[in-house]
Amino acid sequence: MEARREYTLGKLNSEDLNLSPVDQFASWLEYAGEKGISDTTAMSLATADKDGMPTVRTVLLKSFDSLGFVWYSDERSEKGRSISDRPVAEILFFWKELERQVRIRGNVEMVGEEEVQDYFLSRPRESQIAASISQQSQPIETRLELERRYEEFERKHDSELVLPEHWRGYRLLPSRYEFWQGRKGRLHDRFEYVKSGEVSDDWVITRLQP
Repeated sequence: MEARREYTLGKLNSEDLNLSPVDQFASWLEYAGEKGISDTTAMSLATADKDGMPTVRTVLLKSFDSLGFVWYSDERSEKGRSISDRPVAEILFFWKELERQVRIRGNVEMVGEEEVQDYFLSRPRESQIAASISQQSQPIETRLELERRYEEFERKHDSELVLPEHWRGYRLLPSRYEFWQGRKGRLHDRFEYVKSGEVSDDWVITRLQP
């Protein structure tokens, strides 16, 4: 199947880059929002289980800063179990309309319970109930059973809900970033940021071949 096209919307030069990769990411994310790109915080999250089998899925970035990139999930889910076995991951943001993508790789740590609770209580009630009743990634015979469980929980809990024991927050601690800008003739611009040391805030920036 032929689905080739040229990438002609932009370019990326070394002098355009911020010395801080998180600031570079923030500027690209903000620009995507200004351009009206939908689901700008959607990211592919790649993990590997204890046997090294990779899995990938799309989740939503909920916050980020110089410490890392945060999302939330059920610890019993496939991704939760994989991270428990191997606390490393890579995330990928792809903004097709801008011909841009960002890859970020590193170790994963758990977010503190207070921060997790604050986020959980900020969610719509429907989402809180869904997180409370779903045993994420586990088999269920029919959708009707899931809906019955939802309705039963909703009837029994008419006040503020509490944080489910299985609901967790995860923070990826970046050790490597890659910024990619599509270019004509497949001569794409790619720049890699790698930490210069374990405790250093400095990053080494390298142009990569496309």
